Amino acid sequence: MKKKYTLFTIIAFLTISLLYLSNEVDTSFKISNKKTQSSFKDGDIIFQTSESEQCEAVRIATNSNFSHCGIIFIENGKTYVYEAVQPVKMTLLNEWIQHGKESKYVIKRLKNADKVLTKSVLEKMKSYGKTLNNKNYDLYFEWSNDKIYCSELVWKIYKEGADIELCPTKKLKDFNLKHPVVQSIMKKRYGAKIPYEEDVVAPSQLYDSELVITVFDNY
Repeated sequence: MKKKYTLFTIIAFLTISLLYLSNEVDTSFKISNKKTQSSFKDGDIIFQTSESEQCEAVRIATNSNFSHCGIIFIENGKTYVYEAVQPVKMTLLNEWIQHGKESKYVIKRLKNADKVLTKSVLEKMKSYGKTLNNKNYDLYFEWSNDKIYCSELVWKIYKEGADIELCPTKKLKDFNLKHPVVQSIMKKRYGAKIPYEEDVVAPSQLYDSELVITVFDNY
């Protein structure tokens, strides 16, 4: 009877210990994650790989790991990603991260952000961004404000709010359009009338911009 009691005690002790250690690791991860995110700033640009047929086509056409991006805005102590999905909207950062493949992402920041992105400039960026809120997502990647796609949103917020062109625009024809996945999407979107001369900004162009530096990368 004594042996059974001792065995039960050991099992109980080990179970409690494992639960405790599990909670400690989880808490440690949360604290570390929270600490990392607290260093993010208004105007930071965030990139991820989304899992959809169109996003895969974007990744292939632009020869990039990234198919989606947004801009960090901090409001009332909460960190959001302002993004062009359906529709353009503010998404809590942690929620946004979970939408990406394996929850991986990269944060880029303007090299001279501390000097250039002053309070008044950030207010202009946010104010302009609000004019695009609830706009429908642009499946056709047209260079207009009628509808908006993700990298276009970030580019225009910087251009109109801070008078900064993060990168030159390209023409649709400049991208890798020969891959079967890309061809399939383009056929669905445009039929035979592909707008090869349309101005376009891709997530990869913002990522590769000489004006930004990497401040976080868990890829």
